Amino acid sequence: MEPDGVTRKLAAILAADVAGYTRLMEADEEGTLAAWWTARRDLIDPAIADQGGRIVKHTGDGFLAEFGTAHDAVRCAVAMQRALQDFNTGRPDDRRLDFRMGVNLGDIVVDREDIYGDGVNIAARIEALAEPGGLWISGSVHQEVRNKLDVGFEDQGEQVVKNVSVPVRVYRVQMERRGDAAAPADDVAVAADKPALAVLPFDNLGGNPEEDYLADGMTEDIITALSKFHWFYVIARNSVFTYKGHAQNVQTVGKELGVRYVLEGSIRKAGNRVRITAQLIDAASGNHIWAERFDRQMDDVFELQDEASLKIAGSIAPEVSKAELAALIQRRTENLNSWELYVRGMANMATYGKLREETKRIFEQAIEADPTFADAYTALALCYSADIYSLRAADSTAAMDMMFELAKKASEIDPRNFRIYQVLCHAHFWRGELRQSVEAGRQTVELNPSSADAYQALAMALSNFGEPEEAERCALMCLKLNPLDPNQHNYSFQLMQARLGQRQFEDAYEYLERCLSARPHDVAYLGFKTVILGHLERREEAAACLSDYLAKRDIKTADDYRRIFVRNSALLEINLEGLRKAGWDG
Repeated sequence: MEPDGVTRKLAAILAADVAGYTRLMEADEEGTLAAWWTARRDLIDPAIADQGGRIVKHTGDGFLAEFGTAHDAVRCAVAMQRALQDFNTGRPDDRRLDFRMGVNLGDIVVDREDIYGDGVNIAARIEALAEPGGLWISGSVHQEVRNKLDVGFEDQGEQVVKNVSVPVRVYRVQMERRGDAAAPADDVAVAADKPALAVLPFDNLGGNPEEDYLADGMTEDIITALSKFHWFYVIARNSVFTYKGHAQNVQTVGKELGVRYVLEGSIRKAGNRVRITAQLIDAASGNHIWAERFDRQMDDVFELQDEASLKIAGSIAPEVSKAELAALIQRRTENLNSWELYVRGMANMATYGKLREETKRIFEQAIEADPTFADAYTALALCYSADIYSLRAADSTAAMDMMFELAKKASEIDPRNFRIYQVLCHAHFWRGELRQSVEAGRQTVELNPSSADAYQALAMALSNFGEPEEAERCALMCLKLNPLDPNQHNYSFQLMQARLGQRQFEDAYEYLERCLSARPHDVAYLGFKTVILGHLERREEAAACLSDYLAKRDIKTADDYRRIFVRNSALLEINLEGLRKAGWDG
Protein backbone atom coordinates (compact mmCIF):
# COMPACT_ATOMS: atom_id res chain seq x y z
CA MET A 1 0.00 0.00 0.00
CA GLU A 2 1.32 3.42 -0.98
CA PRO A 3 1.65 6.23 1.64
CA ASP A 4 -1.06 8.88 1.67
CA GLY A 5 -0.81 11.20 -1.31
CA VAL A 6 1.41 8.79 -3.25
CA THR A 7 0.12 7.01 -6.38
CA ARG A 8 1.56 5.09 -9.31
CA LYS A 9 0.52 5.49 -12.92
CA LEU A 10 1.63 5.20 -16.53
CA ALA A 11 2.64 8.55 -18.00
CA ALA A 12 4.75 10.14 -20.71
CA ILE A 13 7.56 12.26 -19.28
CA LEU A 14 9.33 15.02 -21.16
CA ALA A 15 12.70 16.13 -19.75
CA ALA A 16 14.44 19.20 -21.17
CA ASP A 17 17.41 21.43 -20.45
CA VAL A 18 19.40 24.18 -22.15
CA ALA A 19 22.72 23.01 -23.63
CA GLY A 20 25.69 25.02 -22.38
CA TYR A 21 23.58 26.88 -19.81
CA THR A 22 26.51 27.53 -17.47
CA ARG A 23 28.51 29.08 -20.30
CA LEU A 24 25.54 31.25 -21.30
CA MET A 25 25.07 32.47 -17.72
CA GLU A 26 28.75 33.27 -17.34
CA ALA A 27 28.72 35.26 -20.57
CA ASP A 28 25.48 37.19 -19.92
CA GLU A 29 23.49 36.24 -16.84
CA GLU A 30 20.83 38.93 -17.21
CA GLY A 31 20.32 38.36 -20.93
CA THR A 32 20.18 34.58 -20.54
CA LEU A 33 17.59 34.75 -17.78
CA ALA A 34 15.50 37.19 -19.81
CA ALA A 35 15.63 34.95 -22.89
CA TRP A 36 14.79 31.86 -20.81
CA TRP A 37 11.75 33.53 -19.26
CA THR A 38 10.59 34.82 -22.66
CA ALA A 39 10.89 31.35 -24.18
CA ARG A 40 9.02 29.84 -21.26
CA ARG A 41 6.20 32.39 -21.36
CA ASP A 42 5.74 32.57 -25.14
CA LEU A 43 6.67 29.07 -26.31
CA ILE A 44 7.12 26.40 -23.68
CA ASP A 45 4.19 26.93 -21.33
CA PRO A 46 1.63 27.40 -24.16
CA ALA A 47 2.88 24.33 -26.05
CA ILE A 48 2.61 22.13 -22.96
CA ALA A 49 -0.87 23.45 -22.20
CA ASP A 50 -1.98 22.88 -25.81
CA GLN A 51 -1.15 19.16 -25.50
CA GLY A 52 -2.78 18.72 -22.10
CA GLY A 53 0.48 18.42 -20.19
CA ARG A 54 1.74 20.01 -17.00
CA ILE A 55 5.13 21.21 -15.86
CA VAL A 56 5.99 19.24 -12.74
CA LYS A 57 9.18 21.07 -11.85
CA HIS A 58 11.75 23.53 -13.15
CA THR A 59 15.42 22.63 -12.81
CA GLY A 60 17.08 26.00 -13.26
CA ASP A 61 18.20 25.31 -16.82
CA GLY A 62 15.25 23.13 -17.81
CA PHE A 63 12.02 21.47 -16.78
CA LEU A 64 10.18 18.18 -16.33
CA ALA A 65 6.69 17.81 -17.82
CA GLU A 66 4.05 15.07 -17.59
CA PHE A 67 1.57 14.04 -20.31
CA GLY A 68 -1.25 11.55 -20.51
CA THR A 69 0.00 9.96 -23.75
CA ALA A 70 3.30 9.54 -25.59
CA HIS A 71 1.69 11.10 -28.66
CA ASP A 72 0.91 14.30 -26.75
CA ALA A 73 4.42 14.47 -25.28
CA VAL A 74 6.23 14.04 -28.60
CA ARG A 75 3.90 16.43 -30.45
CA CYS A 76 4.59 19.00 -27.77
CA ALA A 77 8.37 18.46 -27.89
CA VAL A 78 8.47 18.71 -31.69
CA ALA A 79 6.36 21.88 -31.63
CA MET A 80 8.63 23.41 -28.99
CA GLN A 81 11.85 22.56 -30.84
CA ARG A 82 10.50 23.98 -34.08
CA ALA A 83 9.34 27.14 -32.32
CA LEU A 84 12.70 27.44 -30.56
CA GLN A 85 14.46 27.26 -33.93
CA ASP A 86 12.52 30.36 -34.95
CA PHE A 87 13.16 31.93 -31.54
CA ASN A 88 16.92 31.46 -32.02
CA THR A 89 16.96 32.84 -35.56
CA GLY A 90 19.14 35.93 -35.61
CA ARG A 91 20.51 35.36 -32.12
CA PRO A 92 24.33 35.18 -31.91
CA ASP A 93 25.71 31.66 -31.50
CA ASP A 94 26.76 32.41 -27.92
CA ARG A 95 23.24 33.61 -27.01
CA ARG A 96 21.13 30.76 -28.42
CA LEU A 97 18.85 28.72 -26.17
CA ASP A 98 19.33 25.25 -27.65
CA PHE A 99 17.28 22.72 -25.69
CA ARG A 100 17.98 19.00 -25.43
CA MET A 101 14.80 16.98 -24.92
CA GLY A 102 14.01 13.38 -24.04
CA VAL A 103 10.65 11.58 -23.79
CA ASN A 104 9.89 8.28 -22.06
CA LEU A 105 6.69 6.35 -21.43
CA GLY A 106 6.68 4.36 -18.21
CA ASP A 107 5.52 3.89 -14.65
CA ILE A 108 6.01 6.87 -12.39
CA VAL A 109 5.36 7.59 -8.73
CA VAL A 110 3.32 10.72 -8.06
CA ASP A 111 4.00 12.19 -4.63
CA ARG A 112 1.65 15.13 -4.32
CA GLU A 113 3.26 17.70 -6.65
CA ASP A 114 6.43 15.75 -7.45
CA ILE A 115 7.09 12.69 -9.62
CA TYR A 116 9.90 10.16 -9.60
CA GLY A 117 10.74 6.55 -10.47
CA ASP A 118 12.35 4.75 -13.42
CA GLY A 119 9.97 6.36 -15.90
CA VAL A 120 11.30 9.78 -14.89
CA ASN A 121 14.94 8.70 -14.60
CA ILE A 122 14.97 7.22 -18.09
CA ALA A 123 13.50 10.40 -19.61
CA ALA A 124 16.27 12.44 -17.97
CA ARG A 125 18.98 10.03 -19.14
CA ILE A 126 17.64 10.02 -22.71
CA GLU A 127 17.54 13.81 -22.73
CA ALA A 128 21.25 13.88 -21.82
CA LEU A 129 22.01 11.83 -24.96
CA ALA A 130 20.31 14.31 -27.30
CA GLU A 131 22.25 16.90 -29.26
CA PRO A 132 21.50 20.62 -28.72
CA GLY A 133 18.21 21.31 -30.47
CA GLY A 134 17.53 17.58 -30.58
CA LEU A 135 14.80 15.26 -29.33
CA TRP A 136 15.37 11.61 -28.38
CA ILE A 137 12.71 9.12 -27.29
CA SER A 138 12.61 5.68 -25.73
CA GLY A 139 11.52 2.52 -27.53
CA SER A 140 8.23 2.51 -25.61
CA VAL A 141 7.44 5.98 -26.95
CA HIS A 142 8.48 5.02 -30.47
CA GLN A 143 5.99 2.13 -30.44
CA GLU A 144 3.19 4.59 -29.69
CA VAL A 145 4.02 7.38 -32.13
CA ARG A 146 5.63 5.82 -35.20
CA ASN A 147 3.73 6.54 -38.43
CA LYS A 148 1.53 9.05 -36.56
CA LEU A 149 3.62 12.24 -36.78
CA ASP A 150 5.32 14.20 -39.58
CA VAL A 151 8.79 13.29 -38.32
CA GLY A 152 11.31 10.53 -38.89
CA PHE A 153 13.02 8.27 -36.38
CA GLU A 154 16.65 7.17 -36.34
CA ASP A 155 17.35 4.05 -34.30
CA GLN A 156 20.26 4.66 -31.92
CA GLY A 157 20.29 1.12 -30.57
CA GLU A 158 20.25 0.05 -26.95
CA GLN A 159 21.86 2.41 -24.45
CA VAL A 160 23.04 1.63 -20.94
CA VAL A 161 21.67 4.36 -18.69
CA LYS A 162 22.70 5.12 -15.15
CA ASN A 163 20.71 3.49 -12.33
CA VAL A 164 18.61 1.41 -14.75
CA SER A 165 19.30 -2.33 -14.72
CA VAL A 166 18.57 -3.11 -18.40
CA PRO A 167 19.62 -1.24 -21.58
CA VAL A 168 17.06 1.16 -23.07
CA ARG A 169 16.27 1.31 -26.78
CA VAL A 170 16.37 4.92 -27.97
CA TYR A 171 15.50 6.80 -31.14
CA ARG A 172 16.52 10.22 -32.41
CA VAL A 173 13.57 12.20 -33.76
CA GLN A 174 14.30 13.79 -37.13
CA MET A 175 12.12 16.86 -37.27
CA GLU A 176 12.72 17.98 -40.85
CA ARG A 177 9.56 18.49 -42.86
CA ARG A 178 9.72 18.46 -46.64
CA GLY A 179 8.12 21.85 -46.85
CA ASP A 180 10.57 23.33 -44.37
CA ALA A 181 13.51 22.71 -46.66
CA ALA A 182 11.99 23.85 -49.95
CA ALA A 183 14.28 26.16 -51.93
CA PRO A 184 13.46 29.08 -54.22
CA ALA A 185 12.34 27.92 -57.65
CA ASP A 186 15.62 28.68 -59.43
CA ASP A 187 18.10 27.66 -56.77
CA VAL A 188 19.12 24.50 -54.98
CA ALA A 189 18.93 25.16 -51.25
CA VAL A 190 22.37 25.15 -49.66
CA ALA A 191 22.66 25.23 -45.90
CA ALA A 192 24.80 27.99 -44.46
CA ASP A 193 26.63 25.64 -42.12
CA LYS A 194 26.89 21.86 -42.40
CA PRO A 195 26.07 20.17 -45.70
CA ALA A 196 23.01 17.97 -45.98
CA LEU A 197 22.65 14.69 -47.85
CA ALA A 198 19.64 12.68 -48.98
CA VAL A 199 19.72 8.94 -49.66
CA LEU A 200 17.02 8.23 -52.22
CA PRO A 201 15.27 4.85 -52.08
CA PHE A 202 17.37 2.34 -53.98
CA ASP A 203 15.75 0.92 -57.11
CA ASN A 204 14.96 -2.78 -57.35
CA LEU A 205 16.08 -3.70 -60.87
CA GLY A 206 15.39 -7.40 -60.50
CA GLY A 207 11.79 -7.09 -61.66
CA ASN A 208 10.34 -9.00 -58.71
CA PRO A 209 8.31 -6.73 -56.38
CA GLU A 210 8.78 -9.26 -53.58
CA GLU A 211 12.46 -8.26 -53.54
CA ASP A 212 11.71 -4.60 -52.80
CA TYR A 213 12.61 -5.32 -49.20
CA LEU A 214 16.26 -5.67 -50.25
CA ALA A 215 16.38 -2.20 -51.79
CA ASP A 216 14.42 -0.63 -48.92
CA GLY A 217 16.59 -2.31 -46.31
CA MET A 218 19.76 -1.13 -48.03
CA THR A 219 18.47 2.45 -48.14
CA GLU A 220 17.56 2.40 -44.44
CA ASP A 221 20.90 0.88 -43.44
CA ILE A 222 22.85 3.51 -45.38
CA ILE A 223 20.81 6.32 -43.79
CA THR A 224 21.55 4.88 -40.35
CA ALA A 225 25.27 4.43 -41.10
CA LEU A 226 25.66 7.95 -42.49
CA SER A 227 23.84 9.43 -39.50
CA LYS A 228 26.80 8.38 -37.32
CA PHE A 229 28.85 11.14 -38.96
CA HIS A 230 27.85 14.25 -37.06
CA TRP A 231 29.44 16.82 -39.36
CA PHE A 232 26.74 16.62 -42.02
CA TYR A 233 22.97 16.19 -41.91
CA VAL A 234 21.16 13.16 -43.32
CA ILE A 235 17.52 13.58 -44.33
CA ALA A 236 15.12 11.30 -42.48
CA ARG A 237 13.73 8.09 -43.96
CA ASN A 238 10.14 9.32 -43.91
CA SER A 239 11.05 12.25 -46.16
CA VAL A 240 13.12 10.39 -48.73
CA PHE A 241 10.74 7.45 -49.04
CA THR A 242 8.09 9.77 -50.47
CA TYR A 243 10.18 9.53 -53.68
CA LYS A 244 9.98 5.73 -53.82
CA GLY A 245 8.78 4.50 -57.19
CA HIS A 246 8.96 7.94 -58.81
CA ALA A 247 11.74 8.97 -61.19
CA GLN A 248 13.16 12.26 -59.95
CA ASN A 249 15.61 14.83 -61.25
CA VAL A 250 18.40 15.12 -58.68
CA GLN A 251 18.33 18.91 -58.81
CA THR A 252 14.60 18.86 -58.05
CA VAL A 253 15.26 16.63 -55.05
CA GLY A 254 17.94 19.05 -53.92
CA LYS A 255 15.47 21.93 -54.07
CA GLU A 256 12.68 20.11 -52.26
CA LEU A 257 14.81 18.64 -49.47
CA GLY A 258 17.34 21.45 -49.17
CA VAL A 259 20.39 19.23 -49.65
CA ARG A 260 23.76 19.67 -51.33
CA TYR A 261 24.29 15.98 -52.08
CA VAL A 262 22.10 13.10 -53.20
CA LEU A 263 22.97 9.41 -53.07
CA GLU A 264 21.07 7.16 -55.42
CA GLY A 265 21.52 3.51 -56.19
CA SER A 266 20.05 0.21 -57.24
CA ILE A 267 20.01 -3.49 -56.43
CA ARG A 268 19.77 -6.28 -58.98
CA LYS A 269 19.39 -9.89 -57.82
CA ALA A 270 20.07 -12.79 -60.16
CA GLY A 271 19.95 -16.22 -58.60
CA ASN A 272 22.20 -16.12 -55.57
CA ARG A 273 24.18 -13.09 -56.74
CA VAL A 274 23.43 -9.47 -55.97
CA ARG A 275 24.81 -6.37 -57.67
CA ILE A 276 24.58 -3.10 -55.74
CA THR A 277 25.44 0.20 -57.41
CA ALA A 278 25.59 3.60 -55.75
CA GLN A 279 26.49 7.10 -56.90
CA LEU A 280 26.92 10.38 -55.05
CA ILE A 281 25.74 13.44 -56.96
CA ASP A 282 26.14 17.18 -56.45
CA ALA A 283 22.56 18.44 -56.18
CA ALA A 284 23.39 21.88 -57.57
CA SER A 285 25.29 20.86 -60.70
CA GLY A 286 24.11 17.29 -61.24
CA ASN A 287 27.75 16.18 -61.49
CA HIS A 288 28.72 12.73 -60.25
CA ILE A 289 31.21 12.88 -57.38
CA TRP A 290 31.65 9.19 -56.63
CA ALA A 291 30.32 5.86 -57.86
CA GLU A 292 30.95 2.25 -56.97
CA ARG A 293 29.59 -1.21 -57.71
CA PHE A 294 29.47 -4.20 -55.36
CA ASP A 295 28.99 -7.78 -56.53
CA ARG A 296 28.29 -10.26 -53.75
CA GLN A 297 26.92 -13.71 -53.05
CA MET A 298 23.63 -13.48 -51.16
CA ASP A 299 24.35 -16.08 -48.49
CA ASP A 300 23.08 -13.90 -45.62
CA VAL A 301 20.92 -10.90 -46.51
CA PHE A 302 21.62 -9.09 -43.24
CA GLU A 303 25.36 -9.60 -43.52
CA LEU A 304 25.19 -8.37 -47.11
CA GLN A 305 23.30 -5.21 -46.13
CA ASP A 306 25.63 -4.54 -43.20
CA GLU A 307 28.76 -4.92 -45.33
CA ALA A 308 27.51 -2.83 -48.24
CA SER A 309 26.00 -0.05 -46.12
CA LEU A 310 29.16 0.34 -44.02
CA LYS A 311 31.35 0.37 -47.13
CA ILE A 312 29.15 2.92 -48.91
CA ALA A 313 28.91 5.18 -45.86
CA GLY A 314 32.63 4.90 -45.19
CA SER A 315 33.39 5.88 -48.79
CA ILE A 316 30.88 8.72 -49.04
CA ALA A 317 31.95 10.66 -45.93
CA PRO A 318 35.46 11.51 -47.21
CA GLU A 319 34.06 12.27 -50.68
CA VAL A 320 31.66 14.84 -49.19
CA SER A 321 34.57 16.34 -47.27
CA LYS A 322 36.67 16.64 -50.45
CA ALA A 323 33.80 18.20 -52.37
CA GLU A 324 33.24 20.75 -49.60
CA LEU A 325 36.94 21.63 -49.56
CA ALA A 326 37.06 22.09 -53.33
CA ALA A 327 34.32 24.71 -53.03
CA LEU A 328 36.16 26.56 -50.24
CA ILE A 329 39.79 26.36 -51.22
CA GLN A 330 39.96 29.78 -52.89
CA ARG A 331 38.24 31.68 -50.08
CA ARG A 332 40.07 33.49 -47.28
CA THR A 333 39.59 32.02 -43.81
CA GLU A 334 38.24 35.26 -42.36
CA ASN A 335 35.27 34.92 -44.73
CA LEU A 336 34.39 31.35 -43.71
CA ASN A 337 31.81 30.14 -41.20
CA SER A 338 32.48 27.54 -38.52
CA TRP A 339 31.75 24.52 -40.72
CA GLU A 340 33.84 25.89 -43.58
CA LEU A 341 36.74 26.59 -41.25
CA TYR A 342 36.50 23.04 -39.95
CA VAL A 343 36.71 21.61 -43.47
CA ARG A 344 39.73 23.80 -44.26
CA GLY A 345 41.44 22.72 -41.05
CA MET A 346 40.81 19.04 -41.71
CA ALA A 347 42.41 19.40 -45.14
CA ASN A 348 45.50 20.87 -43.48
CA MET A 349 45.81 17.82 -41.22
CA ALA A 350 47.28 15.84 -44.13
CA THR A 351 50.35 18.12 -44.04
CA TYR A 352 50.06 19.05 -40.39
CA GLY A 353 53.80 19.21 -39.70
CA LYS A 354 54.17 22.18 -42.04
CA LEU A 355 50.97 23.92 -40.98
CA ARG A 356 50.76 23.21 -37.24
CA GLU A 357 50.06 26.65 -35.89
CA GLU A 358 47.89 27.71 -38.82
CA THR A 359 45.74 24.59 -38.44
CA LYS A 360 45.27 25.13 -34.72
CA ARG A 361 44.28 28.75 -35.35
CA ILE A 362 41.72 27.65 -37.94
CA PHE A 363 40.06 25.24 -35.49
CA GLU A 364 40.16 27.90 -32.76
CA GLN A 365 38.45 30.29 -35.19
CA ALA A 366 35.83 27.61 -35.90
CA ILE A 367 35.13 27.31 -32.16
CA GLU A 368 34.90 31.09 -31.82
CA ALA A 369 32.49 31.23 -34.77
CA ASP A 370 30.29 28.50 -33.25
CA PRO A 371 31.03 27.42 -29.66
CA THR A 372 28.44 24.61 -30.02
CA PHE A 373 30.25 22.86 -32.92
CA ALA A 374 31.59 19.72 -31.21
CA ASP A 375 33.71 18.53 -34.15
CA ALA A 376 35.84 21.68 -34.01
CA TYR A 377 36.83 20.84 -30.41
CA THR A 378 37.74 17.26 -31.29
CA ALA A 379 39.73 18.35 -34.35
CA LEU A 380 41.74 20.80 -32.25
CA ALA A 381 42.37 18.02 -29.72
CA LEU A 382 43.75 15.78 -32.46
CA CYS A 383 46.19 18.57 -33.36
CA TYR A 384 47.62 18.27 -29.85
CA SER A 385 47.87 14.50 -30.35
CA ALA A 386 49.87 15.08 -33.54
CA ASP A 387 52.18 17.43 -31.62
CA ILE A 388 52.86 14.73 -29.04
CA TYR A 389 53.47 12.10 -31.73
CA SER A 390 56.01 14.31 -33.53
CA LEU A 391 57.68 15.42 -30.24
CA ARG A 392 56.79 19.02 -31.13
CA ALA A 393 54.67 19.63 -28.03
CA ALA A 394 56.44 22.13 -25.77
CA ASP A 395 54.85 20.39 -22.78
CA SER A 396 53.40 16.97 -23.58
CA THR A 397 51.61 16.71 -20.22
CA ALA A 398 49.87 20.02 -20.85
CA ALA A 399 48.98 18.86 -24.37
CA MET A 400 47.38 15.68 -22.97
CA ASP A 401 45.45 17.73 -20.42
CA MET A 402 44.21 19.98 -23.21
CA MET A 403 43.00 16.93 -25.16
CA PHE A 404 40.92 15.78 -22.19
CA GLU A 405 39.55 19.30 -21.67
CA LEU A 406 38.53 19.66 -25.33
CA ALA A 407 36.92 16.20 -25.29
CA LYS A 408 34.96 17.20 -22.18
CA LYS A 409 33.68 20.36 -23.88
CA ALA A 410 32.67 18.41 -26.98
CA SER A 411 30.85 15.79 -24.89
CA GLU A 412 28.79 18.51 -23.20
CA ILE A 413 27.58 19.56 -26.65
CA ASP A 414 27.21 16.24 -28.47
CA PRO A 415 27.81 13.20 -26.22
CA ARG A 416 27.09 10.71 -29.04
CA ASN A 417 29.82 12.11 -31.31
CA PHE A 418 32.26 9.29 -32.07
CA ARG A 419 35.15 11.78 -32.45
CA ILE A 420 35.06 12.42 -28.69
CA TYR A 421 36.05 8.83 -27.99
CA GLN A 422 38.64 8.96 -30.75
CA VAL A 423 40.24 11.87 -28.87
CA LEU A 424 40.00 10.02 -25.56
CA CYS A 425 41.57 6.97 -27.18
CA HIS A 426 44.56 9.11 -28.19
CA ALA A 427 44.75 10.99 -24.89
CA HIS A 428 44.79 7.83 -22.77
CA PHE A 429 47.27 6.33 -25.24
CA TRP A 430 49.80 9.11 -24.73
CA ARG A 431 49.42 8.83 -20.97
CA GLY A 432 50.22 5.13 -21.19
CA GLU A 433 46.71 4.25 -19.98
CA LEU A 434 46.36 1.59 -22.63
CA ARG A 435 43.41 -0.32 -21.22
CA GLN A 436 41.40 2.91 -21.09
CA SER A 437 42.66 3.74 -24.59
CA VAL A 438 41.34 0.44 -25.92
CA GLU A 439 37.99 0.98 -24.17
CA ALA A 440 37.64 4.43 -25.74
CA GLY A 441 38.66 3.01 -29.11
CA ARG A 442 35.98 0.34 -28.89
CA GLN A 443 33.43 3.03 -28.03
CA THR A 444 34.33 5.14 -31.05
CA VAL A 445 33.93 2.10 -33.35
CA GLU A 446 30.62 1.23 -31.70
CA LEU A 447 29.32 4.77 -32.23
CA ASN A 448 30.43 4.87 -35.87
CA PRO A 449 31.32 1.52 -37.43
CA SER A 450 31.54 3.21 -40.85
CA SER A 451 34.52 5.39 -39.90
CA ALA A 452 38.01 4.32 -40.90
CA ASP A 453 39.35 6.86 -38.39
CA ALA A 454 37.54 5.03 -35.60
CA TYR A 455 39.11 1.68 -36.53
CA GLN A 456 42.52 3.32 -36.93
CA ALA A 457 42.40 4.68 -33.37
CA LEU A 458 41.38 1.29 -32.00
CA ALA A 459 44.11 -0.49 -34.00
CA MET A 460 46.73 1.85 -32.54
CA ALA A 461 45.55 1.17 -28.99
CA LEU A 462 45.32 -2.60 -29.46
CA SER A 463 48.82 -3.03 -30.92
CA ASN A 464 50.38 -1.25 -27.98
CA PHE A 465 48.11 -3.00 -25.47
CA GLY A 466 49.36 -6.38 -26.67
CA GLU A 467 46.47 -7.47 -28.92
CA PRO A 468 48.17 -7.36 -32.35
CA GLU A 469 45.87 -9.86 -34.08
CA GLU A 470 42.77 -7.79 -33.36
CA ALA A 471 44.71 -4.64 -34.21
CA GLU A 472 45.47 -6.10 -37.63
CA ARG A 473 41.78 -6.82 -38.25
CA CYS A 474 40.93 -3.22 -37.37
CA ALA A 475 43.64 -1.85 -39.66
CA LEU A 476 42.40 -4.00 -42.54
CA MET A 477 38.90 -2.66 -41.87
CA CYS A 478 40.29 0.86 -42.41
CA LEU A 479 41.42 -0.13 -45.90
CA LYS A 480 38.08 -1.78 -46.60
CA LEU A 481 36.08 1.28 -45.55
CA ASN A 482 38.28 3.91 -47.18
CA PRO A 483 40.34 2.27 -49.93
CA LEU A 484 41.07 5.53 -51.79
CA ASP A 485 42.24 7.58 -48.81
CA PRO A 486 45.28 9.63 -49.94
CA ASN A 487 46.70 9.18 -46.43
CA GLN A 488 46.69 5.40 -46.50
CA HIS A 489 50.17 5.40 -45.00
CA ASN A 490 48.38 5.85 -41.66
CA TYR A 491 46.64 2.51 -42.15
CA SER A 492 49.89 0.89 -43.30
CA PHE A 493 51.51 2.15 -40.10
CA GLN A 494 48.88 0.38 -38.01
CA LEU A 495 49.37 -2.81 -40.04
CA MET A 496 53.12 -2.50 -39.52
CA GLN A 497 52.69 -2.21 -35.74
CA ALA A 498 50.29 -5.17 -35.69
CA ARG A 499 52.71 -7.41 -37.62
CA LEU A 500 55.63 -6.18 -35.52
CA GLY A 501 53.70 -7.15 -32.40
CA GLN A 502 53.30 -10.64 -33.88
CA ARG A 503 57.06 -10.66 -34.68
CA GLN A 504 56.30 -11.01 -38.37
CA PHE A 505 59.20 -8.76 -39.34
CA GLU A 506 59.17 -9.29 -43.12
CA ASP A 507 55.51 -8.27 -43.31
CA ALA A 508 56.12 -5.37 -40.94
CA TYR A 509 58.93 -4.09 -43.16
CA GLU A 510 56.74 -4.29 -46.27
CA TYR A 511 54.08 -2.12 -44.63
CA LEU A 512 56.70 0.29 -43.32
CA GLU A 513 58.08 0.78 -46.83
CA ARG A 514 54.61 2.01 -47.85
CA CYS A 515 54.70 4.49 -44.98
CA LEU A 516 58.14 5.78 -45.95
CA SER A 517 57.20 6.16 -49.61
CA ALA A 518 54.49 8.59 -48.49
CA ARG A 519 56.51 10.34 -45.76
CA PRO A 520 60.22 9.64 -46.25
CA HIS A 521 61.32 12.15 -43.60
CA ASP A 522 59.07 10.96 -40.75
CA VAL A 523 61.44 10.33 -37.83
CA ALA A 524 59.09 7.86 -36.12
CA TYR A 525 58.98 5.79 -39.31
CA LEU A 526 62.78 5.93 -39.43
CA GLY A 527 62.96 4.60 -35.88
CA PHE A 528 60.71 1.65 -36.71
CA LYS A 529 62.76 0.97 -39.85
CA THR A 530 65.87 0.69 -37.67
CA VAL A 531 64.06 -1.68 -35.30
CA ILE A 532 62.78 -3.96 -38.05
CA LEU A 533 66.07 -4.06 -39.98
CA GLY A 534 67.75 -5.03 -36.72
CA HIS A 535 65.32 -7.91 -36.22
CA LEU A 536 65.83 -8.99 -39.84
CA GLU A 537 69.61 -8.97 -39.20
CA ARG A 538 70.25 -6.79 -42.24
CA ARG A 539 73.24 -5.37 -40.42
CA GLU A 540 74.68 -2.85 -42.88
CA GLU A 541 71.30 -1.31 -43.66
CA ALA A 542 70.37 -1.36 -39.98
CA ALA A 543 73.60 0.35 -38.95
CA ALA A 544 73.18 3.11 -41.55
CA CYS A 545 69.56 3.60 -40.53
CA LEU A 546 70.52 3.69 -36.85
CA SER A 547 73.13 6.37 -37.49
CA ASP A 548 70.56 8.51 -39.29
CA TYR A 549 68.00 7.95 -36.53
CA LEU A 550 70.38 8.83 -33.68
CA ALA A 551 71.30 12.05 -35.48
CA LYS A 552 67.64 13.06 -35.17
CA ARG A 553 66.82 11.59 -31.74
CA ASP A 554 69.09 12.01 -28.74
CA ILE A 555 68.65 8.59 -27.13
CA LYS A 556 71.66 7.18 -25.35
CA THR A 557 69.96 4.81 -22.90
CA ALA A 558 66.89 2.61 -22.68
CA ASP A 559 65.36 5.15 -20.32
CA ASP A 560 65.85 7.86 -22.95
CA TYR A 561 63.93 5.73 -25.43
CA ARG A 562 61.18 4.94 -22.94
CA ARG A 563 60.66 8.67 -22.40
CA ILE A 564 59.89 9.28 -26.09
CA PHE A 565 57.91 6.06 -26.65
CA VAL A 566 54.45 5.16 -25.41
CA ARG A 567 54.52 4.20 -21.76
CA ASN A 568 53.55 0.61 -20.93
CA SER A 569 53.49 -0.33 -24.63
CA ALA A 570 53.70 -4.01 -25.53
CA LEU A 571 55.96 -2.95 -28.42
CA LEU A 572 58.55 -1.28 -26.19
CA GLU A 573 60.76 -4.31 -25.51
CA ILE A 574 60.46 -5.50 -29.13
CA ASN A 575 61.71 -2.09 -30.24
CA LEU A 576 64.59 -1.98 -27.77
CA GLU A 577 65.63 -5.47 -28.87
CA GLY A 578 65.57 -4.40 -32.53
CA LEU A 579 67.60 -1.26 -31.87
CA ARG A 580 70.26 -3.29 -30.08
CA LYS A 581 70.39 -5.80 -32.91
CA ALA A 582 70.93 -2.82 -35.22
CA GLY A 583 74.05 -1.93 -33.22
CA TRP A 584 72.73 0.47 -30.60
CA ASP A 585 74.46 0.13 -27.24
CA GLY A 586 71.77 1.79 -25.13
